[in-house]
Amino acid sequence: MRNLHKLTIVILLGLNVLTTAIVADVVKGQKIYAKQLKSKCGITGSAFAGKHSQDQWEEIYDAGKLNDEIKKICRGYSLDEKSLPHIYDFVYEYANDSGNVPSI
Repeated sequence: MRNLHKLTIVILLGLNVLTTAIVADVVKGQKIYAKQLKSKCGITGSAFAGKHSQDQWEEIYDAGKLNDEIKKICRGYSLDEKSLPHIYDFVYEYANDSGNVPSI
């Protein structure tokens, strides 16, 4: 019985860590936008993410053209490859059809 109790606690803590990691990508993307893109693009994060719907952002990302889209919106500025998944999570979360509004 004690082992079952400990196992349950470990599983619950593990799930808590996983859900935090999923949310962290959106937050990290928002921070990357604020630090690296906001001044280059000249628009808020909400306006940037609102350029497309979630389906459109997904198509752009899956086609490997996210950096090209960033260049179009941000006057030729692009990001390094390791930042792109985080920016994608950010723009997908706050796309024009999501109903969510970022704080930046």
